Amino acid sequence: MAHDALEAGPGKLAPEDARKITGRVTRLSVMVAATLVVAKLVSWILSGSVAMLASLADSSLDLVASLTTFFAVRYASSPADAEHRYGHGKAEALASLLQALLVALSAGYLIHESWNRFTNPQPLEAGAIALSVMALSIALTLGLVWAQTRAVKQTGSLAVTGDRAHYFADLSSNMVVVGGLVLALVGIERADPIMGFVVVLWLFWTAFTVGRDAISALMDRELPDEEREQIIALAEDDPRVLGVHQLRTRASGPFIHIQMHMELDPDLTLTRAHAILVAAEARVMAAYPAADVLIHPDPKGRAAPHGNAYFGKDGASSAGPADEPA
Repeated sequence: MAHDALEAGPGKLAPEDARKITGRVTRLSVMVAATLVVAKLVSWILSGSVAMLASLADSSLDLVASLTTFFAVRYASSPADAEHRYGHGKAEALASLLQALLVALSAGYLIHESWNRFTNPQPLEAGAIALSVMALSIALTLGLVWAQTRAVKQTGSLAVTGDRAHYFADLSSNMVVVGGLVLALVGIERADPIMGFVVVLWLFWTAFTVGRDAISALMDRELPDEEREQIIALAEDDPRVLGVHQLRTRASGPFIHIQMHMELDPDLTLTRAHAILVAAEARVMAAYPAADVLIHPDPKGRAAPHGNAYFGKDGASSAGPADEPA
């Protein structure tokens, strides 16, 4: 399926297309992490630097996180089974939540290091090997973040979003070190920790937003209003459809689940009503190929209250009142 717009989001790509994109970028993430682990291991062996050993440990954690994301997106895109009738999409949100935690931990560590540097300024030194590894790390991570950003715009993947935030944290930390080295050369002694504090604020905000989105997905938050309005418009794009209400939506990894009640002429036969519902489902799925759509028919003006009222509240949404007599 052609990608009409770069910013597609969950449900708007066929599952196989989303799987290819997220699979490709998560494999790239694993390759970058593995390359940096090897490079820093060699650098540590040659230099014996404790700082390089710490960086090696950090990259090893990155590799574990990238492997977690790789398997999470594969599992999330796997078909539904007898034990998971709604699929496995929530695995992406769990992986994203883990990445948010790692970003927050990275920010906490950076606070500690920045404060130590601020209260006890020390000359920054870096050998040729360390600088070379740092330059390699920045170049590879920058390319990876660019690829991840493109994948997020195409798929809306929470897991890739979390992985991108994690690598952006690493990229920021490395660039702070380089910036601190450059500014230290011109006599600004506390430039390194001050830049570190600035990055910390951004990292904590990133961890918050990634974690918030992951929790929203786990809590089955409704799709944005513009998406709901589009779904209603597609469902009602048939003069035989007399109204739509009690729309419920949620995203789960690359998939979305849509439920609604559709008002029809009460004199229609079951066969004709079914055909109208199938046509409406097809219109919605043409725009959302990874959607699971369930439509309940209501006879216009004759629908007695039914269903659990606890789940029948639309609030202030544009989908209309809860399931009341039409």
